[in-house]
Amino acid sequence: MKQIVTVLFLSLLLSCGASKTVKESRQTIKGEWVLNTINYSQAGTYKVSLFNDVSKACFEQSTWQFIPNNYSGTYTIDKTACNAGTRNFNFTIQEIDEATGLYNFLLKPTDAKGKSESNQGFRLKLAQLSDTNMMWQQTITVDGAPFTINMNFSKL
Repeated sequence: MKQIVTVLFLSLLLSCGASKTVKESRQTIKGEWVLNTINYSQAGTYKVSLFNDVSKACFEQSTWQFIPNNYSGTYTIDKTACNAGTRNFNFTIQEIDEATGLYNFLLKPTDAKGKSESNQGFRLKLAQLSDTNMMWQQTITVDGAPFTINMNFSKL
């Protein structure tokens, strides 16, 4: 009886673990990235503040560090006309559909100790991830219609 309970318990633990896709994604995202460009699904001039922080222009060329073993990271804004400095965040990769490999990326700004003042996070679609490139997409509503923000990264 003890062996059956042990086998059932181990099976339960293994089934609750992250999928192969998520494990591979965590390994791929590990390291330093630069946010090269941000573009929109619709033409026009928009005033966008990403992650309740700074503008699109300030985020472009920012550097990002991902540490997947504790789901944390930092990004650094270097432009002098912006609120320059390093910010901390926690992140999670969540698989949506194992068959298609689609997954979401959740980002939560924190302080240096990993604590969030507002407990607010941001859900993004991890649209593309390779050893050299990554694309996040965030879809919001503008004038009642979907509006997608594309964030394009390259690995340093």
